[in-house]
Amino acid sequence: MTKLTSIAIFIAGIFASAHAISAEPIEVIKVVKVTEPEKVELGKMLFFEPRLSKSGYISCNSCHNLATGGVDALPTSVGHNWQQGPINSPTVLNANYMLAQFWDGRASDLQAQAAGPIENPKEMGYSHALATQTIASMPAYRAHFAKVYGDENVTIDRLTDAISTFEKTLVTPNSPFDQYLLGKQDAISVDAKAGYQLFKSKGCVSCHNGPAVGGTMYMKMGLIKPFHTNNPAEGRIAVTGKEADKFVFKVPTLRNIELTYPYFHDGSVWTLEEAVNTMADIQLGQKLSDKENLEMVAFLVSLTGDQPQITLPILPPSNKNTPRPVPFSHDPMSSKPVSSEPLK
Repeated sequence: MTKLTSIAIFIAGIFASAHAISAEPIEVIKVVKVTEPEKVELGKMLFFEPRLSKSGYISCNSCHNLATGGVDALPTSVGHNWQQGPINSPTVLNANYMLAQFWDGRASDLQAQAAGPIENPKEMGYSHALATQTIASMPAYRAHFAKVYGDENVTIDRLTDAISTFEKTLVTPNSPFDQYLLGKQDAISVDAKAGYQLFKSKGCVSCHNGPAVGGTMYMKMGLIKPFHTNNPAEGRIAVTGKEADKFVFKVPTLRNIELTYPYFHDGSVWTLEEAVNTMADIQLGQKLSDKENLEMVAFLVSLTGDQPQITLPILPPSNKNTPRPVPFSHDPMSSKPVSSEPLK
């Protein structure tokens, strides 16, 4: 075989592999290229910053814990003063691939999403004005803002822009299934391969496709049969006001799904096995055999990618100008309510 023939075969193999990948409904997650490292670092600090909450205790990471798949592993999240959140916290991992944010899609992008919880009385319980005042009270933060944005001015737009820039780096490439798509046939098990074929033949890919294996459309929860839940959330109708959007939610990503339990918008299901059977029943009107369920779960587990390796940021200390946290309704040492006045 001549050297030229070998090169031709190699090039043909590359094109054949690329064609095979493009023909699949699921796309490979790519490693993020960081182009604004200083803004990403500032965003990371703010993502882990509990002083963006009234209590001084809740940060973005509280509900989107990067040590546990970008979720809090609770049916619904714990908010300010131990209030119960209204809905399951979706993962922040690969969230930039979503067509919108929140289950009902009320935030158009990650920056809009980052602004919401800060002033939600059931979540972080603060205000945008106090949040920016808190951050601006610390010289180290003002220096970071000046470096990233050109001056020390701390605004809610800049604050959420930095957080969202950091969140865009939270992708999970190199899953066994990605390796399989790239041509490494032994990257996933026989059961996982069979599960992927079932995933396609049963029709799951009609909603769960693309790089995030979901997140690019809305769908009714309980398409064929009703989904019974005590959760009050009604989906897109809260945004559009249209009756047709009742119980219509954003299709969640299936990337890292083995890590992001409990499942569904109400967090009512704790195992992948039950979640798979439930979805087959209420969305597809089908009943899976035990073998099919095992294979489907094996495929879903193969979607777990490399988790972001995060070095925790060292946050600047508060000072006399920093508004005090209000972790409780009243100061336990006094009968008087605690205020958010700066330290004297």
